[in-house]
Amino acid sequence: MTTEKEIPWQDCARAKQQAILNAMPNKWRILDPMRSAADLRDCTGTYIQQYLTPREIEITEADAVFITQQTTVGSWSAVEVTEAFCHRAAIAHQLVNCLHEIFFDEAVAAASALDAYFAKHRRPVGPLHGLPVSLKDQFHIKGIETTMGYVGWIGSFEGNKGDTRARTFESELVKELRNLGAVLFCKTSVPTTLMSGETANNIIGYTWNPKNRHLSCGGSSGGEGALLALRGSPAGFGTDIGGSIRVPASFNGIFGLRPSTGRLPYEGVANSMDGQNTILSVVGPMATTARSLKLIFKAILEQSPWNHDPLVLELPWRSSVERNLQVCINGNPSTLTFAIMHDDGVVKAQPPVQRAIKLIEKTLRNKSHQIIDWRPPPHKICHGIAKETFQLDGGEDVHAHLGLSGEPQLPQCFVAKTAHMKAIQIADLNVRKRQYQKAYLDYWNSTSKLTRSGRPVDAIICPVAPHAAVIPGRYRHVGYTSFVNVLDVTSAVIPVTHASKELDRLENDDMGPDSEYDPSLYDGAPVGIQLIGRRLEEEKILYLAEYVHDSWTKLSSSAPDTS
Repeated sequence: MTTEKEIPWQDCARAKQQAILNAMPNKWRILDPMRSAADLRDCTGTYIQQYLTPREIEITEADAVFITQQTTVGSWSAVEVTEAFCHRAAIAHQLVNCLHEIFFDEAVAAASALDAYFAKHRRPVGPLHGLPVSLKDQFHIKGIETTMGYVGWIGSFEGNKGDTRARTFESELVKELRNLGAVLFCKTSVPTTLMSGETANNIIGYTWNPKNRHLSCGGSSGGEGALLALRGSPAGFGTDIGGSIRVPASFNGIFGLRPSTGRLPYEGVANSMDGQNTILSVVGPMATTARSLKLIFKAILEQSPWNHDPLVLELPWRSSVERNLQVCINGNPSTLTFAIMHDDGVVKAQPPVQRAIKLIEKTLRNKSHQIIDWRPPPHKICHGIAKETFQLDGGEDVHAHLGLSGEPQLPQCFVAKTAHMKAIQIADLNVRKRQYQKAYLDYWNSTSKLTRSGRPVDAIICPVAPHAAVIPGRYRHVGYTSFVNVLDVTSAVIPVTHASKELDRLENDDMGPDSEYDPSLYDGAPVGIQLIGRRLEEEKILYLAEYVHDSWTKLSSSAPDTS
């Protein structure tokens, strides 16, 4: 008899890949989708709509807020909404390889139970009643596998062969989403190791960018970003240790929030290098609108996650922060100050990213907000801190999980095997991190001398990456996102524009001979920017994200960008 260990990893991967497709109803299968879209760049919008009914389009192109406004009063049934998103998610996966797990039947059954509850009690289960929510493939769901992109995890619980907890165990966030009335229906693709700005693994291959299929969807919450871009989900959750929510948000033209540690529950979530505490990974929401981020973030806090996760701070939603900002903006917007960081002093941004920053700066100036330049302690220092942190175990964790199946490393997800850091070296790293955090905090506080309000800068505007959605294999620099993780501050991503071969020409690129910018290839790639606040300023940054994006949308509609 052939044992599991003797089965080639390629056969295990192919079987899993086919199982994902087999979980879709035959009527939703596309005949050779890659051939029919061989020369296709953009599979969003009208392209994916051709596979859907007008009613399915109406439902799936609504945002999470509008959907819950219908489902919580019984105007839309949870079953109809769930089936529409299941269908669109199935099409999305066939176009860009964005799903790891499909459990549509279980989702429809859960939605049916929600409809029955509403019919009996005439009230919703919770504020997310009937809202389909997708999850990055790190979250455990009862009866559903978690592979995290490792072939060796297929048929196991976090790589532990014979461990049956996968049939009974659920992450804390999953439990809370169920309590709120959300419908879980799929888990999205991640890069092997999670430590990559692109999404690729040996199970499903490469996850492509829906807006430009020659480019990457980002990582490590890349499948989540791609699915949302194709409107195969209205909202979902990813994780972020170095940019893994924000990079896919920017690359896919959606919204994402990286909260500070301690706001949302990480209890029971699979992870790489579990136990590494120098820079903690955090859970954060991703959605198609800024107001949807607020909806699901606030809903989770209403579950008092601090009662179930020892690392969550007892910090409920603070409505007063929103009210104070609203009064400020409506009364005297000049009292708000935004800092602009055009580059991090290590790698300069390519033309589309430079243009996006300038567009947001123009928007804020148009609203009479004060703008200053951001000149913090050298980011090269914290970039080095992050790099050392991600190599603490010398690659031991990653190589152990790759060794379960014998699968090879992929170029986009390569982790070298090096020497372990000693305890004294880790202690020194933690001291240097704390010192850098203190220096950054002191600099931020010092900006009160430059602002009209006499307060420190309210938020920082900066790139998410030096490029728009990137050419596969060309993601080079994580410094624009990893400094946020080192500082543990709050950051939201808002979509701004798309790379344009007409507007973003090479003569505007000051990256020098190392530039890999190709105007024709990047054409159409989404570009977002980061809006960064201080630690635990989620309420403030969520409010400002919606305000800044709405302001930019109004300005751009009245005066199209020709810069």
